Amino acid sequence: MIDRYDAYLFDLDGVITPTVDLHMRAWAETFDRLFAALGEAPYRESDYYESLDGRPRFEGVAALLRARGISLPQGEPGDDGYESVIGVGNRKNGAFTEVLQRDGIDPYPGSLLLLDRLAELERPLAVVSSSRNAEAVLRAAGLRDRFAAVVDGVVAEREGLPGKPAPDTFLRGAELLGAAPERTAVFEDAASGVAAARAGGFGLVVGVDRGAGGATLTAAGADTVVTDLEELAR
Repeated sequence: MIDRYDAYLFDLDGVITPTVDLHMRAWAETFDRLFAALGEAPYRESDYYESLDGRPRFEGVAALLRARGISLPQGEPGDDGYESVIGVGNRKNGAFTEVLQRDGIDPYPGSLLLLDRLAELERPLAVVSSSRNAEAVLRAAGLRDRFAAVVDGVVAEREGLPGKPAPDTFLRGAELLGAAPERTAVFEDAASGVAAARAGGFGLVVGVDRGAGGATLTAAGADTVVTDLEELAR
């Protein structure tokens, strides 16, 4: 099944690398402080999956604040406090960068096996991620040279591409690889990313269940769900 396609698009966090653990830690630290200062109920792990997972950073902050009934101004790009949406997002990014630099990151072994298998097929690969840290994560994991293109949060902002669940970043990734969407496979662990791939008309949408739940990924539009990409590398 996996060798039928002309190109392959991978989300990064939770698909290729377990950066989701670092992101979740950074989000928890950030919102623990914010919610405590506002007298709100503590941050929950479910907040990540319901409001943050798969979304661009500032959109995720806004979504979680809306879910909690909290109103903050959007703010300015240089904000670095808890008084605006952008400030909260920048605080989280700072926490994530500290963890990445301190601890580094290794790819999931099963994901590396699939990348090796696709390298043998000599098909082009791209990373399509909402993260603005995708390039740094790929370099830290020693994987940057595996991918012909990276469409991340920085590229999306520069090119005016709406984030997932809109399909635009995936469509841009396929375009950069010179592949038609219907001849391209997508690998995603977030419901919003799966929905984006489905909306883009991609030939195969693989949900990678790292915690979102197989039923949730299927409902979002996954053609198949795996718990590890090793299942597709056999």
